[in-house]
Amino acid sequence: MRTTRRVAAAVLLVATVGLIIAASNSAAQDRPRPRQAACSTTVRGSHATANCFNPNPRADRVQLHVECAHWWDPDMDARPVEVGPAQYVLLAERCWKEIRKAWVSHR
Repeated sequence: MRTTRRVAAAVLLVATVGLIIAASNSAAQDRPRPRQAACSTTVRGSHATANCFNPNPRADRVQLHVECAHWWDPDMDARPVEVGPAQYVLLAERCWKEIRKAWVSHR
């Protein structure tokens, strides 16, 4: 009698865990994926680079923006570049002296 109850409890536990895992997997698949290219920005001294890869089936336009640290140093914007599906793009800009911040915009 005890063995039957233990087996039933174990089966119930395994079934519950299985349902939780199945529900979390289906919820993860239902979430909308971002439709933008994945970009990483690196700043080294007065140079900024952005590496962008587009894993999506539609093209994305990316543009690197650089804000320079000194008021007399003009802020720079790279020209917008279209990143097609499964394509990789490298963008680069620079300031005369230090960079305050650099970021990528998507269109």
